Amino acid sequence: MESASIGAREPTAGNGAMEEARAMQLSQGWAPADPGPLGLAAFALTTFVLSMFNADLVSKAGEPVVLGLALGYGGIAQILAGMWEFRTGNTFGAVAFTSFGAFWLSFWALVTFFAKDIPAAHLGDAVGLYLIAWGIFTTYMFVASLRTTAAIALVFLLLAATFFLLGIGNAGGNESVVEIGGWCGLATAAAAWYASFAAVVNSTFGRIVLPVRSLGR
Repeated sequence: MESASIGAREPTAGNGAMEEARAMQLSQGWAPADPGPLGLAAFALTTFVLSMFNADLVSKAGEPVVLGLALGYGGIAQILAGMWEFRTGNTFGAVAFTSFGAFWLSFWALVTFFAKDIPAAHLGDAVGLYLIAWGIFTTYMFVASLRTTAAIALVFLLLAATFFLLGIGNAGGNESVVEIGGWCGLATAAAAWYASFAAVVNSTFGRIVLPVRSLGR
């Protein structure tokens, strides 16, 4: 979920291969700015807010505040980042941002429109299946992330654990496991925020200020 390239672009570097790729794009016409930091920030903030509720650090009565973020920032903004990643030729970033943007839109739709139609006795199992399926997707994206940067690989590792913990907790009606998943989600948000921060700072300073440790091929 990063402008961590498995193509020609070197993410969060601010120079080197990324500048070379940018110059090539400019020679061919308009080139977008790096959409990675936007996608990471949208994902991180929305995940952070929801995880505060999952970890039971704030009253669940305020949980509907997540829905606006899931629709506008985690959903629409992240999908836009994914579309721009297609434009830059970054397959990994395009798949990750578009998919997780769609996750947040589907979460918003589930809570707003469809959860009420699921019988209460089956709601936990249904939500658990939904989250575990996303955990499976995140796991194979984690494997792909091992050729991006350590910062991004950490995000995907923590996110996969978060999905599985939340899925198992919901399916089994175990609030303690859900809370552990919430704490794992907070760690995921922190890692994603760091990766976004590094990408923005390294780009604007034109040098590596915050390391992300590129993983070799």
